[in-house]
Amino acid sequence: MLIRKATIADLSAADKIYSEARAFMKENGNPNQWNGEHPNRDDVLSGIADGSSYVCEDNGEVIATFYFKMDADDPTYHRIDFGSWKSDAPYAVIHRIAVKHHGKGIIDFCFNECFRLQDNLRIDTHRDNIPMQKCLIRNGFEYCGVIYLANGDERLAYQKTK
Repeated sequence: MLIRKATIADLSAADKIYSEARAFMKENGNPNQWNGEHPNRDDVLSGIADGSSYVCEDNGEVIATFYFKMDADDPTYHRIDFGSWKSDAPYAVIHRIAVKHHGKGIIDFCFNECFRLQDNLRIDTHRDNIPMQKCLIRNGFEYCGVIYLANGDERLAYQKTK
């Protein structure tokens, strides 16, 4: 497996992975996190434009897609309630991560590669996204508190540091 920046040629694969991820979430008790058409092609295009959209490939097949921003200053992470960040050092963020095949270690590989690039990672997820919460803990992320998206929706915030 390898991680690389996404290109326009990856849009169809990313669309399909996100569509399957929305269905997986609904089937696993999380119908509200990615409802509608989010994330979508425009999110991927925006990430391609700013160099933060990535894919994971295995034998030439795109098997995961995500947003990864190094040295981020994510406004939704400025306020955290019911806890605190483990470190205020420069951090990277991971958003909109989705995999084609569950239970194959793909997401673990992606998290490990991101951590190799920047050893202070922040991520958030919906309260109902139990599979992701378990995955984050398994990968060394610690629960830090609650953050709020621009629209006011809450998310559980996690961080992994050295």
